Amino acid sequence: MKLFLKEHWSLIALQVIQSFLLLSVIWLAGFRNCSILTYSLLLYFAIFCFYLLYKYMTRRKLYHLLQQTMNHLDDALQKLDYAPISDAVSKILQQQYSLFQYEIIHLKNKQDQHLTFIDRWIHQMKTPLSVLSLIAKELDEPESSNVREEIDRLQSGLTTVMHMSKLRTIEQDFQIRRVHLPSLLAEINRDLRRLYIRNDVYPNVKKQEEVTIETDEKWLYFIINQIISNAIKYTNGLSKEITFVIYTKDEKAFLEVTDYGVGIPEHDIKRIFSPFYTGENGRYFRESTGVGLYIAKEAISYLAHDIKVSSKVGEGTTFILIFNTYLTNL
Repeated sequence: MKLFLKEHWSLIALQVIQSFLLLSVIWLAGFRNCSILTYSLLLYFAIFCFYLLYKYMTRRKLYHLLQQTMNHLDDALQKLDYAPISDAVSKILQQQYSLFQYEIIHLKNKQDQHLTFIDRWIHQMKTPLSVLSLIAKELDEPESSNVREEIDRLQSGLTTVMHMSKLRTIEQDFQIRRVHLPSLLAEINRDLRRLYIRNDVYPNVKKQEEVTIETDEKWLYFIINQIISNAIKYTNGLSKEITFVIYTKDEKAFLEVTDYGVGIPEHDIKRIFSPFYTGENGRYFRESTGVGLYIAKEAISYLAHDIKVSSKVGEGTTFILIFNTYLTNL
């Protein structure tokens, strides 16, 4: 109704001015019958009000559509009134809907082609990396260690890209089963031993309860691996250890990973899980991409786990993985 009045206020004002001008001319012409003039004026405005009411009722759905907020593209396909202007607007909206649908399908096909290419490229790169690893073993030190370090970086990057690609179909990629958390942590630390050695850091498991959780082992491996890799990288020579604690509390299981490195500035804490956000530390550590923690956070949400972070600049950072259900002594 507000939009209707805004559209017709000039017409209403014009009719009021016009009617009073007409009455003024009649009055100046010598006609002095006030009852007839009043009756004529009321009759004129009654007819005009009925005209406005008719205009509003025949376009009510159109005005409602123009005033409401569209939350979905399908909202544009509402059935409108039979007035010519409503019918014209409806046809335009249908044409726009068809055009948007075509553009969306076209862009989705291009995105699917790109992601398919990335998937194939990742798998093709695994073979040359394996060959390079075999060649590196035949080299003398320190060349062998240097080459294997670069291979590890390439492998880590490919793994991140692969998991980023899998996010689009993450629901189909899950295989939930029982996972012994201490064993998984030990396996990850073994796989990261070269990274530990290169950074002169060692893992220290302070407390470890026997906890078995129901989760997807492959995705949880990636999540914990990403957290530990970041912890090693951001230790930056300030500490010789990264500590781990596995415990249960209030019917939940917890895994704490604590480094004693550079820490995360307070203004970056809330944004470290945003895609491609590297923060202040990313300016000093060139290898930071801002993708790993984003993927980890997304996977954690789908797995119905949780993650918390606490940090202090110059003192270190603690990541806490929270598992809402667990089993013991299995």
